[in-house]
Amino acid sequence: MPILVRFRTSSRERPERSVEVREGSSLLEATHAAGLPIARACGGGGLCARCGLLVLAGGEALDPPSPAEESAKERNRIPLELRLACQVEVRAPLEVTAGYW
Repeated sequence: MPILVRFRTSSRERPERSVEVREGSSLLEATHAAGLPIARACGGGGLCARCGLLVLAGGEALDPPSPAEESAKERNRIPLELRLACQVEVRAPLEVTAGYW
C-alpha cells in the first residue's frame, strides 16, 4: 500500500509537493521521487549527514535515530532534531521540509 510523503517548501518556484512511495522506502528515495534537490556527499550511506530533513508531521511513526545516525549528526554538526533522509524508512504518512527548498 503506498504511503504519502508531503514536502513543504518555501519557494514559489517549487510549491509544496507530495509523492506516494512503497512502505520501507527511504526518505531519500521519496525526496528524489518528488523531484526535489537533496544534499548527499556519501551517496546515501549515512556518513556525511548532509541529507538532514526536519520532520513536521508523522515523526511518531518513525524508528528512533540509530546510534550511527546520531553519531553522523554529531560528527558533522547537524542539529539533532533533523533526521537523515538516507536513514529514515517511510512507514506512515510524513510531512517534511529542508531549509534550502
